[in-house]
Amino acid sequence: MGPSRARSHQGPPEPLHESKFSGSKKRKGGANDSRGSKRKKDLPTAPAAKKSKSKFQDSKPAPKAAKAKKSATPKPSKEVENAKKSLFEDSEEDEVIDDKLELESDDDDEVEKAQKLGDDFLAGGDSDSEIYDSDDENAPRPVFSDDEDESDAEEKLTAANIAGLSRKLDMQKAIEEAEAAAELAESQMQTNIAEDKPRILGDAGAEDGATAMAPPDITLLRTRIADTIRVLEDFKNLHEDGRSRAEYTAQLIKDVCEYYGYSPFMAEKLYQLFSPAEAFSFFEANEKQRPLVIRTNTLKTARRELAQALINRGVTLEPVGKWSKVGLQVFESSVPLGATPEYLAGHYILQAASSFLPVMALAPQLNERILDMAAAPGGKTTYISALMKNTGCVFANDPSRDRARGLIGNIHRLGVKNTVVCNYDAREFPKVIGGFDRVLLDAPCSGTGVISKDPSVKTNKDEKDFMVLPHLQKQLLLCAIDSVDHASKTGGYIVYSTCSVTVEENEGVVDYALRKRPNVKLVETGLTFGTPGFTSFRGKKFDEKLKWTRRFYPHMYNVDGFFVAKFKKVGPTPQAKATPSEVNATDGGGEAAGGGGEAGDGDESEFRGF
Repeated sequence: MGPSRARSHQGPPEPLHESKFSGSKKRKGGANDSRGSKRKKDLPTAPAAKKSKSKFQDSKPAPKAAKAKKSATPKPSKEVENAKKSLFEDSEEDEVIDDKLELESDDDDEVEKAQKLGDDFLAGGDSDSEIYDSDDENAPRPVFSDDEDESDAEEKLTAANIAGLSRKLDMQKAIEEAEAAAELAESQMQTNIAEDKPRILGDAGAEDGATAMAPPDITLLRTRIADTIRVLEDFKNLHEDGRSRAEYTAQLIKDVCEYYGYSPFMAEKLYQLFSPAEAFSFFEANEKQRPLVIRTNTLKTARRELAQALINRGVTLEPVGKWSKVGLQVFESSVPLGATPEYLAGHYILQAASSFLPVMALAPQLNERILDMAAAPGGKTTYISALMKNTGCVFANDPSRDRARGLIGNIHRLGVKNTVVCNYDAREFPKVIGGFDRVLLDAPCSGTGVISKDPSVKTNKDEKDFMVLPHLQKQLLLCAIDSVDHASKTGGYIVYSTCSVTVEENEGVVDYALRKRPNVKLVETGLTFGTPGFTSFRGKKFDEKLKWTRRFYPHMYNVDGFFVAKFKKVGPTPQAKATPSEVNATDGGGEAAGGGGEAGDGDESEFRGF
């Protein structure tokens, strides 16, 4: 007997499927049945298993179903025959073959029977059950819509046109998104130009008595401030027709007064220092507290040792910045920083970072004689002594006895030994004692740079204060200049500083001193950061060297508002200009000027011997 056809068609087994095991599992149930009867009973189970598979394959195009209708007697294709043969071959492989000769003799008959039965069964002729072969293209398909029957011309979904359709859909989606974005941007622009601008000034003019008495709407104020600033920053393109910049500015200042609580005078004075956007940042920064900073007392410890000791006590800190070698910024502390053993031992002092700047600009040297004209509460004085390493002599003066007591307490706690505390009016110092190598004048001021610490500055300052205070500051600066020995080998420097940001108290005073004391000149402060001072302001011109002065703003450097200027005395004080009474008294300044006039009289030789 020749080789069987089953063996000649045998190839690599197809992937296993649950449907191919259903017949074999049933056959194992009856052990007494013959091998041939098992196969005949299991033949319908394979197409039935394919029924479950074909029900889920309803996404194939309808033209295949249309082709099935054209042929009345379909002829099985080669793929169907191969599938039928492989189906029975797989079922044969699941059985345990005991006798090779028996398998070969049975294969011919079984394959022929399977073909006859399968042709009739899979052709869907007279079968009562609706079972379809998922691999047969000629088998009838369930129709799910009327369009599929009439779509003979519809293109088939192949791998190539699926990719093309996907790209086409992506392009259409991108175009739609771009159009939507453009439409949204255009609508926003039209809203900002056509609706926001009229509302900025319209609300202000439409207020009646009842509206004026009502509490302000914080959200509306905030929005209107932002919109007004945006219009002022690009006034040419965004302003409303018929409206001037002055109207927008007036509305902005009014809203700032209501939102932040400033008086109209103070809000306008501070607003004039900046651009609209920067002024808004300045007002915002004044509502936030500055970081808590401590200064290491290098007379008793080093910054690294102090930081480690405080970290062990649960304090979170870091260096205040590269510009300082002694400052530490504290973020969080589980213990009160004013009551730690390190504080009581004098290892550090609570001091604002901006107070470091005048002392750094002064740059005291060892064995010098230095005057601090307004020393309380002692942060700057003790810093000077630390830089001098307790050498030389420091005169710490303060006109207030109460504040002087706190100054003495800090001096003792920090271990300062080279300081003399005195209680004089600072304008008397050229007559009391002079001939200093360096003088530090941290002048009393309006406090517009420390509004975050003292919010009362928003409302308790008026125009008169900004006439009296600059008058006093001019007197003090002239006295500081006269108290310095121009022949000092290491010094001859004066540092003037304020915690104010107004021009009247800063550039105005410095420019006045340069005009009244030609024997001094401005020099660079030596500070590595800060904004240059004004050389002109609202039409008023100042000395060009005022660009060497430094301004510090809370919204730029996260420190209190401060101003620092440094002078170098290059010659003796002229005889005719040795008195501060030459400063004209205005609006209540006459008493202050008169008190200083007598103190400044006399020849410079009177204090040359000190």
